Amino acid sequence: MPSSASASTADTPGAGISPGALTGREPHVPAERLVAELVPPPRFDSVRFSTYVPDPAHPGQAEAVRALAAFAAGLGGATARRGGGSRRPWWRRAPEEPAGPRGVYLDGGFGVGKTHLLASVWHATEAAPERKGFCTFVELTNLVGALGFQQTVRTLGGHRLLCIDEFELDDPGDTVLVSSLLGKLVDAGVALAATSNTLPGKLGEGRFAAADFLREIQGLAARFRPLRIDGDDYRHRGLPSPAGHALTGGGTPTSAPLTDEAVTRAAGAAPGATLDAFPDLLGHLARVHPSRYGALTDGVRTVCLTGVRPVADEATALRLVVLADRLYDREIPVLASGVPFDRLFGSAMLAGGYRKKYFRAISRLTALAREARRDQDEQNTAGDRPTAESTGGTRPPED
Repeated sequence: MPSSASASTADTPGAGISPGALTGREPHVPAERLVAELVPPPRFDSVRFSTYVPDPAHPGQAEAVRALAAFAAGLGGATARRGGGSRRPWWRRAPEEPAGPRGVYLDGGFGVGKTHLLASVWHATEAAPERKGFCTFVELTNLVGALGFQQTVRTLGGHRLLCIDEFELDDPGDTVLVSSLLGKLVDAGVALAATSNTLPGKLGEGRFAAADFLREIQGLAARFRPLRIDGDDYRHRGLPSPAGHALTGGGTPTSAPLTDEAVTRAAGAAPGATLDAFPDLLGHLARVHPSRYGALTDGVRTVCLTGVRPVADEATALRLVVLADRLYDREIPVLASGVPFDRLFGSAMLAGGYRKKYFRAISRLTALAREARRDQDEQNTAGDRPTAESTGGTRPPED
């Protein structure tokens, strides 16, 4: 059912386009698409180790680049010996496989470039795209749900590399599922690379029922070599939030928040835009499986939301986190009225077990909102926004 915001668009003076609504979409995603989409999302399609710009104030970033480049380079030779290619004579023994974990784990805060580096590992690994996978933790669990455990093992077991972004264990069921899956994949010779904001041995800390699956977490941690990446969130260094309020609080507003009417007009003037009332969208997300949130945004160029307000409950908040990740991955700007995104989640949520997910969502939604406001300003003055390629610039590390 279309949102109330989208229904009123046709009556808006000067609206040249009648935008669609995310609430009017009911995507159906076949399992084949889930497998085919195990690649870096559009935002990270062109990133490489060479485009990552380490912060000199945090030498661990440059060290991580060196370690990950060596890890990716080693996968080509090691796995090529495991399967495919020419056979060695029996009297020529292949070099021993490297001892220790068959995985690397990037630990750090938001905006230090972990996803940029993870995607760079994927790109640098010498293997056909169908023999290396890239997905978020949520997408991996969704894949198991779509294919079944054994079929997922068979599908991914022939891979050279599996990259898992946003590795977070939210409940004991997911912990056991992913621990068992990764154990099977490592036994099959698949190398692992993952990102998160918590060290492997600390996964589940502060979460509900953490003591119930500590043993599983510890077994999972042994499969990774941790790399710590410190630094500041590059997305918001010294910048105000899109609604004009400093992210850390206490700042003087630099611009007035958008009104519902302004967002509606912008949606009516932007090709490929969707327009939804925020409460309607939250209700729709409860009816769509999170595995379909990416498909929910197919063909969308801008998401416009009216009446953004704080989220009241944890289940709704976690669904919004997944949508924020999919929008960010696909570089879809978000134009919104109502409260700024740094006020989406209450103090209890930001102090609870899922706080790191919420801070990541705030960071990403704020960046997308800033992109939308910048796009709007440039359309009013000149038109198309410049890209790093057109201006000769270098993209900052992305996360």
